[in-house]
Amino acid sequence: MQLVIISGRSGSGKSIALQALEDLGYYAIDNLPAMLLGSLVDELRDQGDRAHLAVSIDARNLPGALARLPSLLEELRQRKIDFQVIYLTTDARILLERYSATRRRHPLTRDSEMTLEEAINKEEETLLDIRDLADLLIDTSRLSVHDLRRRITDQVAHQRRDKLTLTLESFGYKRGVPLDADLVFDVRCLPNPYWDPTLRQFTGRDANIVAFLSGYPIVDAMTNDIQAWLERWLPAYQDSQRSYMTIAIGCTGGQHRSVYMVEQLAERLVHSMGEIQLRHRELGLQYTLNEQLAAPPASTSQTDEQQATS
Repeated sequence: MQLVIISGRSGSGKSIALQALEDLGYYAIDNLPAMLLGSLVDELRDQGDRAHLAVSIDARNLPGALARLPSLLEELRQRKIDFQVIYLTTDARILLERYSATRRRHPLTRDSEMTLEEAINKEEETLLDIRDLADLLIDTSRLSVHDLRRRITDQVAHQRRDKLTLTLESFGYKRGVPLDADLVFDVRCLPNPYWDPTLRQFTGRDANIVAFLSGYPIVDAMTNDIQAWLERWLPAYQDSQRSYMTIAIGCTGGQHRSVYMVEQLAERLVHSMGEIQLRHRELGLQYTLNEQLAAPPASTSQTDEQQATS
């Protein structure tokens, strides 16, 4: 049996994630009382007709049930049940906007006098223990419905438990550090192509930006240092039972230096990793680099909106 437990903040996309798994053949149950998890696993194992189970367990549970969840998960681990915990989170400001737009009630405001903002903050506190137990944290603040479904398909349903899933993500500090990053490297000290008007419209995936940055010894030195650090320590993370690692590389606008660095590191590490997930947050690009496959899609230049925020 393969068990996926979906949790996270209300409004962060848990229903979408569960539906994505259901479409892939998982037996999906929303808002499962935590104390029924063990008996449900036993029932389905005895029947032998469901190899994949996905459940949503979140703040709608009774407080006492949530408090027992860590011990319940440890019992499953002792019984050699193959499970993973996926936690979805979203920036509180975006959650406020989503609830205001849909006019839906937050689960914690139904039987209390909490404001919406208080309920959002209280829920995050309530779920801290589950978040700490999560194998994978997904920040859905800037993900569309289709993006989230693709992330669930690529990183959860197709994930091999015996192999570390590595994601390299570029981002711009102007829009904040990704909430789901495990490690963050800052490359804002490198020469910035943005200040050359002839290069400003391009991205770190374009040949002229690659030529610009690769001409500076400091860029190659930082690339070598980050590569060496990852090659030294990624095996240790995998040995500690980590299934996922997200390495975020940031520059000011997330268009040039961080994109270049992610591309360079992916090409260098794919031979040892076999497969790497790449995400360029500010470019809206996500794809898989596989050692056995052809090169990633050809680069596209920035849109007018991206140029304005570079």
